[in-house]
Amino acid sequence: MKAKKISESETIMTEMIMPNDTNPIGNLMGGNLLRWMDIIGGICAGKHCEAYVVTASVDNVSFQKPIKLGDVITLKATVTRAFNTSVEVNVDVYAADIKGGNNRMCNHAYFTFVGISDDTAKPIKVPPVVPLSKEEQKLYDGALRRREMRLILAGRLKPKDALEVKNLFLES
Repeated sequence: MKAKKISESETIMTEMIMPNDTNPIGNLMGGNLLRWMDIIGGICAGKHCEAYVVTASVDNVSFQKPIKLGDVITLKATVTRAFNTSVEVNVDVYAADIKGGNNRMCNHAYFTFVGISDDTAKPIKVPPVVPLSKEEQKLYDGALRRREMRLILAGRLKPKDALEVKNLFLES
């Protein structure tokens, strides 16, 4: 199985915020945004895995700035790291007015997807990721700590066994 560059699976999606996407005060509803984030993350992960994928987890969705009716959003998804059968995907959301003004980052989350076989819907081994830039390396290295935190919170890893998370607190 050939390793892939992070940029090979990068995916971008654009949506315009319409009245049926908003709450009574004209802001994009969080659930609608999460749906789009899950879709773009799944497309990105599927391209990387060259297989169907299912969502395994979503970490720390941050709703930093409101997105208004009429705004245009751009969602950018990038695989940050591959594990045995899963990949972590970083999804960033930017908003701007229709003319491209007032461009701002509004949301961010990490999704985990598991590659599955077409025939059995069982997890499959996924291709590794090769970080090339310093920024990609930083995301790649951080993915192991984020994975340990997900496993701790899911009750699948004891905190005392989370070596990467321990090292984070021992550094400095």
